[in-house]
Formats: sequence, C-alpha cells, structure tokens
Amino acid sequence: MSDINLQITVKEDNFILFKRCIRRLLESTFLLKEKEERLYAFLAKESNRQDVSDYLRMIGYDVLVDEKCELAMLTVNEADAETVGLKRANIVTFSGIQYHLLLALWETYLENLGYDESVFITRGDLIDKLKSFGLQLVSAELKAAFKLFKKYNLIDYDEEENGEDAKIRLYPSLQFGWDIPQFKAVADEYLHTEDEEEENENPPEAETENFGEDDE
Repeated sequence: MSDINLQITVKEDNFILFKRCIRRLLESTFLLKEKEERLYAFLAKESNRQDVSDYLRMIGYDVLVDEKCELAMLTVNEADAETVGLKRANIVTFSGIQYHLLLALWETYLENLGYDESVFITRGDLIDKLKSFGLQLVSAELKAAFKLFKKYNLIDYDEEENGEDAKIRLYPSLQFGWDIPQFKAVADEYLHTEDEEEENENPPEAETENFGEDDE
C-alpha cells in the first residue's frame, strides 16, 4: 500500500473558513448558501474546494457543491465507496416512520417548486398529508424526526411553535437525503400496501361454471 501524502497550502486569511467548512460538513452533512453564505462562497471557489476535498479524502470523505441548488454536501470518497468500515461512514439510517415523513416532505417540496423562492408547509397540512398516506405519527415521533432533519439541514422550523399553523421550511437538500437501499425498501412497502388496498376495494370476480342442462 502506498504512503499517504497530503500537501495543502491555505492562505492565512482563509484558514478559519477552511476549518469552519470542514467542521460544518462533518457536523451536518449539508451546508446551505441561504443559511451560511460566507462558508458556501468559500467552497464555491474551486481552489478552496480542492483543498477541502484533499483534506476530507484522507478520512474517506469528499465534498460536492451543487450550484443549482446552492448547497455543498459531504459525500463518501469514490475510492473508499466499497471499503469495509468506511462505505457507510456518513449514512444516517432513519426509522421507517422517519423515512415516510421524509418522502412526504420531499413530495411537498416538488409540488411547490417554482411557485416561490422558499418552500414552506404548515404543521397541520403536513399531518393531513401523512394521514392521506395512512400514516399517523404521535407527537414524540414527529418531534424526534423534525429535530433530526433540522440537524442535517433538510428542514428548518421554530422549535417554540407547535401549533397547526407553525411553518416548516423545506430545503433542496431533501433530494439528497436518501439511502438508496432503504428508499427502495420503503417504496416497495408503500407500493405493496397500495396494491393490497386496491385488491380489497376491487376483489376479483369469482369464476362460475355453467351447470345448465345438457342440450338434447
């Protein structure tokens, strides 16, 4: 195995931003221009992004900047994607309920994309949407999910507001918050449930035989 050689030269004026960007990415995975414009601007500059990327690759990570969505995110370094013990290093496994909630939030984001610069949903509308999917969350489950999603910059909200009119800000990072194998499992479960409901509503007609008298 070859030795690891890291050579990074960061200007003194940028050293604090360099440290803050790395710590922020490791802490919350996503870094949003809307929330941390100065850090995002630092990473948007190719030379700075390369320095951060070189550093992160030493520990199995990398950084990706999506200028269209105006966000930067921590990713697994491609070279370590299949390395045992590292390939899931920055993957958070949500519970089934949290994944269903994430799907509902992402669908809401897509439905409202393009109408306003910022996308919001009220707590009451979200609960109604979840009920339409056949999912009812108790307050503790909803609170835990919100707290986790906020930590990773998928949503934002005022923790002091708990009424139905409380607004939840949806971020474009929602589209990147998927663990593909778990997403497929949840989607298959949803489709299976949907098929069962359709069969219950429209049961197949029973086959009947003709017991009429034979023609003479």
